[in-house]
Amino acid sequence: MTKIDPIIAVKNVETSAKWYQAILGCKREHGGDEFAVLVSENDEVLLCLHKWGAHEHPTMKDPNTPIGNGLILYYKTEDINAIRQNVEKWGHPVAEEIHLNENSTKMEFSLRDPDGYYLTITEYHNYEG
Repeated sequence: MTKIDPIIAVKNVETSAKWYQAILGCKREHGGDEFAVLVSENDEVLLCLHKWGAHEHPTMKDPNTPIGNGLILYYKTEDINAIRQNVEKWGHPVAEEIHLNENSTKMEFSLRDPDGYYLTITEYHNYEG
């Protein structure tokens, strides 16, 4: 088996973990001030959060580095409307409202997390070539 567990650098692990849990409905499997693992209801790793400057990782040393350049966190879900409602409850702004992506033919919306990472929330689908 092969799998990528994405790790993003954040200013405050606790704040970011709570935001992702509230928005995506995930749970925190591993905790601490410097690192968190967020998992789905099936205990699949969705995202890891790493405090800027901790543990001397070369791409996570400088918090003044532009956030997420070239990165989209693309989250596929079976309940896009519930997540959109969570965003509304949290009072968090969206970058793009729910709309049809003509490439995927799925509904999606986009927003930025508290650190500025760009997320696209889309209806669940398998890639078809």
